Amino acid sequence: MTKMNPSRIPAAIAAAIAAVALAVPMTSAVAQTQDFPNKAVRIVVPYPPGGTTDMVTRLIGDQLSKVWGQPVIVDNRPGAGGIVGTSLAAKAPSDGYTLLMGSVGEFAINPTLYRKLAYDVADFAPVSLVARVPNVLVMSPAFAERSRVMSLPDFVAYVKANPKKVNMASAGNGTSTHLAGELFQRMTHTEMSHVPYKGSSPAISDMMAGNVDVMFDNLPASLEFIRAGKLKPLAVTSAQRSPALQDVPTVAAAGPVPGFDATPWFGLFAPKGVSPAVAEKISKDLAVALNDAKILGRMRNIGAEPAFNTPTQFAELVKRDREKWGEVVRQSGATID
Repeated sequence: MTKMNPSRIPAAIAAAIAAVALAVPMTSAVAQTQDFPNKAVRIVVPYPPGGTTDMVTRLIGDQLSKVWGQPVIVDNRPGAGGIVGTSLAAKAPSDGYTLLMGSVGEFAINPTLYRKLAYDVADFAPVSLVARVPNVLVMSPAFAERSRVMSLPDFVAYVKANPKKVNMASAGNGTSTHLAGELFQRMTHTEMSHVPYKGSSPAISDMMAGNVDVMFDNLPASLEFIRAGKLKPLAVTSAQRSPALQDVPTVAAAGPVPGFDATPWFGLFAPKGVSPAVAEKISKDLAVALNDAKILGRMRNIGAEPAFNTPTQFAELVKRDREKWGEVVRQSGATID
């Protein structure tokens, strides 16, 4: 059999051969993307069941399962302020079948708060924002009665007249419930005594018992107690009022504290190296899930506001918030080894 000299292959045929060679991996990538997912998808939640991150994840996971026709497994891996679960997700295969429900804590606060982290923000590819969840400034009934505070201006005046005598609970050092309070103190020129807990639940229990005075809690965690009259809300930390608490003003408007905005967010991340096409497909499918009227109602009922953006837009948000909250952490002096 005569072998053809490559130099004698007509240019048109050579070009066609090259095009076919290039098309094979491209066709394979497109096929994989169109086929995604063809098995169960795991979403790692770096916090315990029952918390805000878990509630948001289970709602959106159920909806994505319907969109995909595949199971979506919520895998709770709590510990060390979200570090345990986040580190686990960072080491997962980058095929899109393991995702992380990350938050402002792991991606915008921890990098400055911790001297050493078991993961790096660069270990992940942002996929899409899922929800914004305002914090709410709540008072214990005992403190409300003792201080006779009826409004946010009353509260600011009381704290200024009693520096460091008001106990501010949080879900832990460096959490959004802590740093929202730090930002509030900085912008109102007030001082409170920080009392960190290991999560919102024990902090709320102690607050209702009258052992601590106030807290900038995640709205979903406090909402049922507010509705039951066991906690008194003064203001939400978002730029706009929450649909779940329409009668409660914002800190910016009620304080007034112009420009105050401390809105935690939750979003999906994939381990770095995930195919951009797969990340884009997850992002688009998430948009479909979030546009369902039932999921909108259920998210808003727990105090979360559904949100969506592209992988690029989400990456920009993470960068902006890392700069913002990094500065708050540095000014608060909070550090964890």
